[in-house]
Amino acid sequence: MYLAPRTLRRALAAATVALLATAVGCAPQPEDKASAAPSGSAAKSCAQGKLATRTSGKLTIATDEPAYEPWFKDGKPANGKGFESAVAYAVARQLGYDKSAVVWQSVPFNKAFAPGVKTFDFDINQVSISTERKKAVDFSSGYYDVRQAVIALKGSKAAKATSIAALKDLKLGAQVGTTSLDYISDVVKPKQEAAVYGKNDQAKSALKNGQVDAIVVDLPTAFYITSAEVTNARIVGQFENQGGAPEQFGLVLDKGSALTSCVSGAVDALRKDGTLARLEKQWLSDAVDAPVLK
Repeated sequence: MYLAPRTLRRALAAATVALLATAVGCAPQPEDKASAAPSGSAAKSCAQGKLATRTSGKLTIATDEPAYEPWFKDGKPANGKGFESAVAYAVARQLGYDKSAVVWQSVPFNKAFAPGVKTFDFDINQVSISTERKKAVDFSSGYYDVRQAVIALKGSKAAKATSIAALKDLKLGAQVGTTSLDYISDVVKPKQEAAVYGKNDQAKSALKNGQVDAIVVDLPTAFYITSAEVTNARIVGQFENQGGAPEQFGLVLDKGSALTSCVSGAVDALRKDGTLARLEKQWLSDAVDAPVLK
């Protein structure tokens, strides 16, 4: 059948439109927001109060029991008092969860960063960020820069130490799984094997009873122990950070958690707006400078 040129052009155009429509209908569609790349979906996945948490509408936060000062107050993480309790609630608010939407859970220190699926959304318990631990869990951005310190009873040989070398002949102790214990083995390298304890309370008892010459803990904990718990002890000194970068505490999340980027974003925002500095000053400002052991 003969078609005039103008009619033929119209027919071809119509056919082209139909083919394009069919092609679009069969083309792969963009992934939904749950499976899209993080960079393209971060804003939606971090929607205020609507994160993919363990319990819908709730934020489950874990820490060890007992909860020590100055990180927590009166052994009650849920009261909002103490540096880490205050930070936890500040992060929660940043994520869109008020205090009533926060659920606290007790998880032993070592279990928090051990391999395996977690029962919490994030854990806050003076856990230092490390390459080794990152193999088993995710970490948020650091919320506190920390140094390790040595405590000894006043008047003892250990209390007179002014260098790392002077610590080598001593019997030292620390809590299992901590950076404090790592500093003993990797920095001090004492002649005697370090005493290892399941809790800081046990390490403090060992110091008071003369079972060890000194113990190593993080600096704020050292100030609290010597001012309120073992008042006949003193801080011998603190260690310099190793490897150039400061040691930092980070919030612990399940490996590959969908919340990691959101929680890190919340911590970054709190650092940027001065909240972390303000809370540090409020809860940890009792600490005075301790001499650096070299």
